[in-house]
Amino acid sequence: MRQASSFEAIDFPALSERPAKLRRVTAADAIFEGLYADIVSLRMPPGMALQEKRIADEFGVSRTPVREALLRLSEGGLVDIYPQSGTVVSRIPVSAIPEAVVVRKALESTTVERAARIAQLHDIARLDAIIARQKALTVVGDASSFHEEDEVFHQALTQIAGYPGIWTILKTVKVQIDRARRLTLPALGRMDNVVPEHIAIRDAIAAHDAEAARDAMLHHLSAVIPDVAELRTRYPDYFC
Repeated sequence: MRQASSFEAIDFPALSERPAKLRRVTAADAIFEGLYADIVSLRMPPGMALQEKRIADEFGVSRTPVREALLRLSEGGLVDIYPQSGTVVSRIPVSAIPEAVVVRKALESTTVERAARIAQLHDIARLDAIIARQKALTVVGDASSFHEEDEVFHQALTQIAGYPGIWTILKTVKVQIDRARRLTLPALGRMDNVVPEHIAIRDAIAAHDAEAARDAMLHHLSAVIPDVAELRTRYPDYFC
């Protein structure tokens, strides 16, 4: 009998058992992600001045990674850099929102149709848990946490559909919508409307009705546009 080689004797772990490759996070990455979250959540509102030295001191780094992070934010339309003058958080461009909604409708309607066709009972239970949390947050008026659960709901739909990469695309596309929506939830009572809209999407998926799921998603996303005009009146300094 042929003796097994040392290579053949190795018991390689299954792919699912191997540790995931860790992404190396640089100082610039950490600063970018921190500022990104603050800008999108409006903790740093449009028009706010950003000081390189202050950011560098806060993160305990030199100004070089701060500048790198600010350049990335500028490329994403979240900050305006004025040479010799400084950097400010960008205003929300109203003209960019309708186009972003069109992209969201195209991608998410396709995603939810797929989810409706293949969703299983545990997928519906996952959506139910998210909706339950949103109901509880509506009662206490926690708009910030509600928005985070809204993100979880839409991301879950892409995962249920087997299209997780679509969520990565959507996060970039909808960044200006997200900034505007942070104003719609407390100012225009959107939380009270979002929950039944999510329930309609969930029910259509549970019924494996792809057409109804698509229609419910399109109705849900269409609600973003009418809010913008009123928001611009309420917060004229936030939009351009």
